[in-house]
Amino acid sequence: MPRVRTALISVSDRTGVQEFARSLTELGVSIMSSGGTAKHLREAGIEVTDVSDYTGFPEMMDRRVKTLHPKVHGGLLALRGNPEHMAAVKEHGITLIDLVVVNLYPFQQTVAKPNIAHEEAIEKIDIGGPSMLRSAAKNYQSVAVICNPARYPAVLEEMRGSEGEVGDATRARLALEAFAHTARYDAAIHNYLSGRADAEQLPDLFVQPHERVAELRYGENPHQQAAFYRRATPKPVGLAAAKQLHGKALSFNNYLDLDTVLGFVREFPDEPAAMVVKHNSPCGAALGETLVQAYTDALATDPMSAFGGIIGLNREVDPETAQAILAGIERHGFMECVLAPGYQPEALAALQQKKNLRLLELPDLQAADPWALKHVAGGLVVQSPDDQSDPAELKVATKRAPTAEEEAALRFAWVVCKHTKSNAIVIGRGKAAVGIGGGVTSRVDAARLAVEKAGERARGAVLASDALIPFPDVIEVGAKAGVTAIIQPGGSLLHGAGGDEQAIATCDEYDIAMVFTGVRHFRH
Repeated sequence: MPRVRTALISVSDRTGVQEFARSLTELGVSIMSSGGTAKHLREAGIEVTDVSDYTGFPEMMDRRVKTLHPKVHGGLLALRGNPEHMAAVKEHGITLIDLVVVNLYPFQQTVAKPNIAHEEAIEKIDIGGPSMLRSAAKNYQSVAVICNPARYPAVLEEMRGSEGEVGDATRARLALEAFAHTARYDAAIHNYLSGRADAEQLPDLFVQPHERVAELRYGENPHQQAAFYRRATPKPVGLAAAKQLHGKALSFNNYLDLDTVLGFVREFPDEPAAMVVKHNSPCGAALGETLVQAYTDALATDPMSAFGGIIGLNREVDPETAQAILAGIERHGFMECVLAPGYQPEALAALQQKKNLRLLELPDLQAADPWALKHVAGGLVVQSPDDQSDPAELKVATKRAPTAEEEAALRFAWVVCKHTKSNAIVIGRGKAAVGIGGGVTSRVDAARLAVEKAGERARGAVLASDALIPFPDVIEVGAKAGVTAIIQPGGSLLHGAGGDEQAIATCDEYDIAMVFTGVRHFRH
């Protein structure tokens, strides 16, 4: 490639652009620019040719039309080795542009502002910028294109070492970045306009660009590669906003488990909550008057299964809770991660003594994605989040209604069910789970597992089921263990040996109170 002789610079983000342009002029490069960028460069004493002077056509329509001109795009798209192209360049007085430095109007940042006027958002849709980026990137064999100010130093270094040239490999990488940049930009516009059209409907085209922010240690298994991508929005939410304060890199499975604990602890903004997760399903969960009580009770659900687990907390970690975590590790074995909105200095220092304990800080637990999605072979399944947790009214189905104490325990166990792999059965006492069975194909097996985990703690406890109970068997397992109340969606249409009628009759037989929620909480 010939050396860079002419550069066109038009940027919204002016980070480092004066220094970059000055260095280009020192390498003998002529600068072409427009509008505010041209003024910004002149203020630094850099000689600039206005695009309007070059094209002979003024900026117009409130600067909506500036660079959309054949002399600009001809200079970008002309194939240097094509005689016909070069004849047209000569005939029409077109200057070949060898380097384009463009970044776009801040559309995403604009629409992220609260109560932004639609007219203001529309005016931040860049037209000339993406056009120049795409023209330059299409002709990357001859034109270098920079849309990211972070690339300035490397490009300058390469030009200084090669008599003003930008190499083939660099131009190809820069073009790829430019196309990614415009794709992300167009996706942001599409999503903004789709939201205005009908925020309650899934869009016909699901466009959700993501950007890689971390290499993971491995995938679900050590032989699989993995990375973490965050949704490309101005303000990250959820785990994308978490900051790792300590420990080695996370794995693919760590992120899945962290997502489970995050989903649970954000359910309780008014009470200290804790969950311990293993293999993407909880092995313990509790609320408490204090965070240390919530964590201690959550660990006590099934301390053996908690080995190698993930801890989720919804309050700043204090020294007492930190010491409880360390004591649990000493007694039951190591833990992988702790996720919390913050750490008091003394607590952080104590936990950092454990080399392999990853510590993540997420101040805003409530910010969430508008859609829940999973990958399947060849595509995505997309749904709205499961945001129904605590029904305002419970339908009493049995002769006996639950006591106030039983109802509080039922409601808590119901939320734990929501965050447990289906089929899910949770045995609860007060504000703690004492037995959890989930991720099995038979609901009665899940009940047996939950009762086995609870042991004697099941006597006088309550039982929650994430989906309807079609047969008496689950109830009989609970009754034999001493369960006194049950919460389930209800709605079974089976007749004869099953269905709601048989479930109600079985509960009445054992003097078990049963309530229906009318809501199911499968989690696959």
